[in-house]
Amino acid sequence: MNNSGFVNKRTGSYPAPIIGVGGIVFNAHKQVLMIKRHQPPAAGLWSVPGGKLEAGESLTEACRREIKEETGLDVEVKNIVAVVERRIEGFHYVIIDFLAVLNHAEHTAPIAQSDVSEAGWIDLDSLADYRLVEGLEDIIMRTFSLYSGGRLSGLCDGDGKGTDFMLC
Repeated sequence: MNNSGFVNKRTGSYPAPIIGVGGIVFNAHKQVLMIKRHQPPAAGLWSVPGGKLEAGESLTEACRREIKEETGLDVEVKNIVAVVERRIEGFHYVIIDFLAVLNHAEHTAPIAQSDVSEAGWIDLDSLADYRLVEGLEDIIMRTFSLYSGGRLSGLCDGDGKGTDFMLC
C-alpha cells in the first residue's frame, strides 16, 4: 500500500486519527444539503456538512452543531448511515455519517458560514456535475433510497443519548 499521501509532509510521521461526523439532509424536492469545503483536506470539493468531534460532545451533538455552524440550519440527527476512513493530504479521519432531518421545513435556505465557501441544496440528479469528496455520491444515493422508502435503517441511537448505536 502506498502511504505517501498519508504521511504528514511537515512532520514526516503518520497523523493521529481524528473522529469526524457528517450530516446527510434531504428536502422535499429530492435535493441534498451540500457545502463546498474551504479548507484542507479536500478544499474546493463538495461534501455534506460536518467536521470534527469536540471534547465533551456526543456524536449526535457534534453533527447537529456542525450543520448549524456551516449552514445555519437546525436539524434532528437520526441514524448512522455510513462510516468511512479517509487518509489524505496528511490527515487521517474516521467519519461517521448520519441521516438528519430539518427541524423547520419552512426555514430551509442554507447560508454558508464557518469554514465553508458555499452551501446549498443540490438536486440528486445533478450530483455527478459536482466535484464531490471520494465515495460520497454512493452514500448519498443509498441513504436517499432508504429515506424515501420510509425505511430508517442503519445504526440507531439506542438510548436517546447519542452515545450508543445499534442495528435498527
